[in-house]
Amino acid sequence: MHKKTVAVLFGGCSTEYAVSLQSAASVIQSINADKYKTVLLGITRDGVWKKYDGPVERISGDTWMTHPSCVPAFILPDRAAHGVLALQEGEAVMIPVDVAFPVLHGKNGEDGTVQGLLEMAGIACVGCGALSSAICMDKDMAHRLVELAGMTVPPSAVIHSPMSADALRSATARLRYPLFVKPACAGSSFGISRVTKPDGLPGAVEAAFEHDRKVVVEQGVEGFEVGCAVLGNDDDLIIGEVDEIELCCDFFDYTEKYNLKSSRIHMPARIEPDTAMRIKQTAKTIYKVLGCRGFARVDMFLTPEGGIVFNEVNTIPGFTSHSRYPGMLKGIGLSFEAVVDALISLAVKP
Repeated sequence: MHKKTVAVLFGGCSTEYAVSLQSAASVIQSINADKYKTVLLGITRDGVWKKYDGPVERISGDTWMTHPSCVPAFILPDRAAHGVLALQEGEAVMIPVDVAFPVLHGKNGEDGTVQGLLEMAGIACVGCGALSSAICMDKDMAHRLVELAGMTVPPSAVIHSPMSADALRSATARLRYPLFVKPACAGSSFGISRVTKPDGLPGAVEAAFEHDRKVVVEQGVEGFEVGCAVLGNDDDLIIGEVDEIELCCDFFDYTEKYNLKSSRIHMPARIEPDTAMRIKQTAKTIYKVLGCRGFARVDMFLTPEGGIVFNEVNTIPGFTSHSRYPGMLKGIGLSFEAVVDALISLAVKP
């Protein structure tokens, strides 16, 4: 049987570089070697691309770029080439690629940039395309579209440039504290602050502007966060179990997301079956409204009254064996390996 070649992209010029290494190592180890060959393309924190042929453990340990197998390499945007060009022993070597699997989190990987390159190159891409990735990465734009589709989003204000404390108070006057100040386009809770009083707002906005040129100031939602894993294209969707974040601090920040020092993830969520069904249906609708394909994790809030409020969509969620997305699909009987195989199959389908 002819094996298709999968290019796995990892690392990235992003604040979420370290998270990508852990996800990519898990994905690489789970790709069915009887069906696929792999080409590993690492991207350093500085944005340097290298083809890597060393042990997977060096990826998760962040020592991959010093391995002697590393050579400069990049995806050619020329559709006739349809592959990766590697500079090996002074020669340019073309490696044909059937499908690319970007395991890249945050900017320059999850925001449509790499997806656009792959579309230009004519290489099938696991997951959402350029437009959907860009929209989902932008919390402001995603909320606008979801609200237009008739679903509830938190009240918010959008700040496009630094402003005085008085101007900030005026711009956010209709919002009730606590407020969450977020870079519009960032992941893993980088640059997010919870603000309980007006005097904390200017500093929080300034911190958010360090990560993006647009800042969203969002009214806090009573209740707790739930997530839903979605797998598939168009109307043929598989929905995982709903999970629940039990917070023991102000919010689910970077430390809590990846260390769970005081918070807990409950999977399945501690909710009634009919509530879980409503959440799953809402996740499916949001997924389709935002043009998602392949896979995504849809995050929402469940209010004390049973209302569902949209939070965000992660188009490349954390992908280790203990991450939320594969955990929710494991809840309906899909193994990590089965999910990885399904994602590659979905990408290569016409």
